[in-house]
Amino acid sequence: MMERRRMDAALLVLFLGHFATALEVPLDLLEGLPQPPTITHQSPKDYIIDPRENIIIHCEAKGKPHPSFSWTRNGTHFDIDQDPNVTMRPHSGTLVVDISRAKVENYECVYQCTARNKHGTAVSNNIVVQQSRSPLWSKEKIKPIVVREGVSLVLPCRPPAGLPPPIIFWMDNYFQRLPQSSRVSQSLNGDLYFSNVLQEDSRNDYICYARFPYTQTIQQKQPITVKVLSMDAINDTVAAFYNDTDLFSEDPADERKPNFLIPSGPSSSKIVLRGQVLEMECIAEGLPTPEISWTKVSGDLPAKRTSFLHYDRTLRIVNVSESDAGDYRCTARNMLGSVHHTIHVTVKAAPYWIRGPPSNLVLAPGENGSLTCRASGTPKPSITWAMNGIPIENSPKDLSRKVEDDTIIFTDVQTGSSAVYQCNVSNDYGYLLSNAFVNVLSEPPRVLTQANKVYQIIRSHQALLDCASFGSPIPKITWFKDSRSSTLDGEPYILHDNGTLEIPIAQAHNSGKYTCVAGNTLGIYENHVYLEVKEPTRILKQPDHKVVLRGRSVVFECTVKHDPSLIPTMTWLKDDGELPDDERLIVDSDSLTITDVTENDAGEYTCIMNTTLDHDSARAVLTVVERPDPPTDLELTDHKKRSVQLTWTPGDEHNSPIQKFLIQYEDSLHHRGHWHNLTEVPGTKTTAHLKLSPYVHYTFRVLALNAVNFSRPSFPSRVFKTEPAAPDENPTGVQGFGTEHDNLVISWKPLSGLQSNGPGLHYKVMWRQKTANSEWNTVTVANNSKFVVSGTPTFVPYELKVQAVNDYGEGPEPPIAHGHSGEDLPVAAPENVQAMVLNSTLAEVHWDPVPSKLIRGHLKGFKVYYWREHSLHNHNPHHVENKILTFSGNHSHGMLPGLHPFSLYSFNVRVFNGKGEGPHSPTQQFETPEGVPGAPTSLQVTNFNLDSLTLEWSPPHVRNGRITGYTLKYQPVNNSYELGPVEELALAANETSVTLSNLKYSTRYKFYLNAKTVRGAGPAISQEAVTIMDEGNTQTSHPIAWSPPHRPPHKVRPVSPFGNVSSSVGEDGALISWEYWGPEKNVYVEYIVEKSEGEEEWQKELVNGSQNIMLKGLKGGLSYRVRLVAKGHHDQPLHRSEELLVTVPAVASRQVDIATQGWFIGLMCAIALLILILLIICFIQRNKGGKYPVKEKEDAHTDPEFQPMKDDDCTFGEYSDNEDHKPLKGSRTPSNGTVKRGDSDDSLVDYGEGGDGQFNEDGSFIGQYSGKSVSRDTAEGHESSEAPSPINAMNSLNSFV
Repeated sequence: MMERRRMDAALLVLFLGHFATALEVPLDLLEGLPQPPTITHQSPKDYIIDPRENIIIHCEAKGKPHPSFSWTRNGTHFDIDQDPNVTMRPHSGTLVVDISRAKVENYECVYQCTARNKHGTAVSNNIVVQQSRSPLWSKEKIKPIVVREGVSLVLPCRPPAGLPPPIIFWMDNYFQRLPQSSRVSQSLNGDLYFSNVLQEDSRNDYICYARFPYTQTIQQKQPITVKVLSMDAINDTVAAFYNDTDLFSEDPADERKPNFLIPSGPSSSKIVLRGQVLEMECIAEGLPTPEISWTKVSGDLPAKRTSFLHYDRTLRIVNVSESDAGDYRCTARNMLGSVHHTIHVTVKAAPYWIRGPPSNLVLAPGENGSLTCRASGTPKPSITWAMNGIPIENSPKDLSRKVEDDTIIFTDVQTGSSAVYQCNVSNDYGYLLSNAFVNVLSEPPRVLTQANKVYQIIRSHQALLDCASFGSPIPKITWFKDSRSSTLDGEPYILHDNGTLEIPIAQAHNSGKYTCVAGNTLGIYENHVYLEVKEPTRILKQPDHKVVLRGRSVVFECTVKHDPSLIPTMTWLKDDGELPDDERLIVDSDSLTITDVTENDAGEYTCIMNTTLDHDSARAVLTVVERPDPPTDLELTDHKKRSVQLTWTPGDEHNSPIQKFLIQYEDSLHHRGHWHNLTEVPGTKTTAHLKLSPYVHYTFRVLALNAVNFSRPSFPSRVFKTEPAAPDENPTGVQGFGTEHDNLVISWKPLSGLQSNGPGLHYKVMWRQKTANSEWNTVTVANNSKFVVSGTPTFVPYELKVQAVNDYGEGPEPPIAHGHSGEDLPVAAPENVQAMVLNSTLAEVHWDPVPSKLIRGHLKGFKVYYWREHSLHNHNPHHVENKILTFSGNHSHGMLPGLHPFSLYSFNVRVFNGKGEGPHSPTQQFETPEGVPGAPTSLQVTNFNLDSLTLEWSPPHVRNGRITGYTLKYQPVNNSYELGPVEELALAANETSVTLSNLKYSTRYKFYLNAKTVRGAGPAISQEAVTIMDEGNTQTSHPIAWSPPHRPPHKVRPVSPFGNVSSSVGEDGALISWEYWGPEKNVYVEYIVEKSEGEEEWQKELVNGSQNIMLKGLKGGLSYRVRLVAKGHHDQPLHRSEELLVTVPAVASRQVDIATQGWFIGLMCAIALLILILLIICFIQRNKGGKYPVKEKEDAHTDPEFQPMKDDDCTFGEYSDNEDHKPLKGSRTPSNGTVKRGDSDDSLVDYGEGGDGQFNEDGSFIGQYSGKSVSRDTAEGHESSEAPSPINAMNSLNSFV
């Protein structure tokens, strides 16, 4: 039946919970609302006071009207007015006891405070007042304790009882804590335990101190003296009193297995309250000192709440719960055995709330509600109710109230039913007392949150809009936004029971005006708040970690973005503290600069950007590095004959790990003052095993290397001398050769002082001919690295040995080296020498090898001497120096390239060795066949008529055979510079002129003439002329090596509108100049690297309206092909100029602007002055010697213009006017404007070895010919390529001036 009633009560409470909730009356905000009393502050249940101060017993309460207070003492009414020593504070229930006129003991009682007004009565806990006590230690005389070494010992403390219990610790006379260990430790009761004593435990100042926390006093026990004696000491001490009789004959305490000092017996029990701290201890004696371990028999120890103290002697579990009950086992163990003790732990519990104390209840008339007092404990507590301090069973009956065990149920309450109810929960270990009022009110709703409050929230953060309200019945809260079109009761809004509106992730569109409406049956109340969603503060560029050398500067950047309506503040921290006050630290708006960095600047730097709503921070670490400090404490150990152990202590690495150590040595015996590298070891090692050489006085030093640099060298070690020994090695580089035909020079690389291994170093030199049964010749050489053997046969092989010897013996057996005695000139010439002509410019020479014994030395190769006797066309001798081709090695044939066609050549062959050349072979001759001829020497146009003209020419200077005839080609040129159909005419070999008739009137013609031999036609010479006289004189064009294109006759070919294309290279680039007479407007320059690979495209530069351009950005050391292009409409062909080869020097010439150099101007002035002086001298001499035939000179040179100087003979040649003698625009000329001279010899630059080149046996080229050049190319174009001369320099000076 009782269970049924409890079930009904629980269902009723659950039902009523839907209609009423706890509500606190906000007395500080709402005036005039009635409320029963509520205790707000009271002294603790167990109230320990300081007897030296006044007693203050707290009791504070609130209510409307304000409550009045009264007290009980020891269960009866305490009339405060009757005690002159006790006063109550105004508007409070707090008691103040003046102890200056009373004894504290008179007020050690149990007090309870009552607060009441017309709506109810609240009571406090029972407050037990006790004074803190710190009694003195009783006077006692403690005798010294004398113990035998190895036994156990307990020094008792037994402090006087105090309130609260004192804190115990052991110290000496100097107030230093006595050292404790696994052998010596303090127990929970304060005694000092020794598992076994040692002689070092002897002392006379073991002092136990007790500190009483409330009075902050310390009490001291009398010092305890402990003397630990060995058996010998005991016998010596006692013998003086007992006629030297040996009192103790047994040995010192034996080793023994553990035994517990506390607790005693195999088991014990302990009770602990829930929520308190459980401490269990096991202290054991034994020898050796036992080790203690703990286990829980019935489960595992709670890891997070468990700790081991006093060297594992104490097991401590905090915040004990019922699950900690059970058996715990401590085990003491040493090498001789172990012992166990079991502690049974029982957990009890004073009463504690399950869901918290009952809450105040505010109800409107007619509403229902309940008060619940739910608690637990061990044993199970009992629950009693009171109303206004009177047991509820003695209170007036109320039909709306029903008590069901731990719950009071209210139904249909009425005005005037307000009261304070007390719930008391108690068992054997304590009690809980709680006040909860029921306040019956009828109030319309009110919103307590400040009106028009502005909430500022960072985007994507949680927004909480408050709507604290009060009313009875409890108001219902409704939220609206802006236009109030709908309530905010779904996603993304969350409405809490207290009226707060939550937006979990606020965004910009959530900003605006929000309206909170509170309503109940008595009315409604509105309040407006505003939400502003701000952009977050973010660090866009975080500072980077920096590693910087000491003395350098470092910058930490910290770029921030924030909401413009918020005021930011940038703060920098170092290691989470303020920045040092140092002028080297410069803080800008978005950076921190540290100049002249020191090691103290190293650390973690944090930039923090704060606004009123949020902040962002970023961290960076500054590591200051420097080269390491030098190693110290060099020490030599493990001395052996040829090794030693070197150890050292590394210096400070300055934040950069040491990568390696370099060990150096100085040999003070052989090379004082010079340090040499010996070995390296990794940076993790500080020891090196050094292999040494004999007979060296070593001094070592160590350098450390990190990422910055090597450290300074360490201080040198002490000198370590190794003993002398015989050499370990022999000289290297042994070789034999002859400087004369009858000697042998034996040389070697001598040993260094470090390799000598001892004093008296010399060398044992041995040699013999490389023949059977030849004996070794031996000689001793000192202080030298070679020995000359005289009187040897010429070029004989020898075997050689050189052995090192010192005063302590000989080196190892040396290896045999090989050499030859001196060479002599070969005595024989190659035989069976023949020549085979392959073509008009190439012949192949064959010969038989020379026997090696006749060479008398190392065969180096063969040399072919050859020269041109004369041309077969003209038998006049041709004086040319010999040409030489060298063929290295053992060759038997070679190619002679670059020969002149139709010529007679002579040649011979010689063998040569290291000494020189042998005799030459008999001189032989061969003839080269005919080749194609050169261009005619000249071509002139004479006898101009309206439709005819005459061409006259001279035969080629270089005929290369017999001329068989000439070919003349000519074609008209129209006003658009386009060429007409080609006419061809064959002429006899003996003709030197021809008259062309039937030509067109007033037409320009271009003529081409070349000569022929049986091998074919040679290059052509060209000329241009017109058939009328008023067009102007003819122009002599340059002879060109050109073969007419093979194309159908009479087909018009486009003509280039470009002329006089030239280039010059300066420091700023290559200047390209030209003349252009075409109609096209789109003109540009194209250029490309000469030997470009693949499909590389031409680079283009547009040059419309200009006739020169500076090409910049060309790479030095490269050659470029350059051409000009004119482009018309898309259906018209492109017009391109001839390609020009431009070479850019690797280093730009500094002579480009030589005329602007000061030294050059000075030099030219000096030369001008010198010339002036010479002219004056000549004038004086002329006046003395007669008249100068000026008239004759003027008659000899009719042209008054200055005559340029020829390159060949430095004489003045004919003047050529650039304007009157230009070639016809559109005519073909060589790209470089030059041709070879007609009588020039073929060059061997591309062949042979003869000074600098050679051929393989098959005639392929492998070098360059270095013979003297007989002729050179002659520049005959309009652009001069002369080398600078004084005349040109003067012209430059004149133009500059």
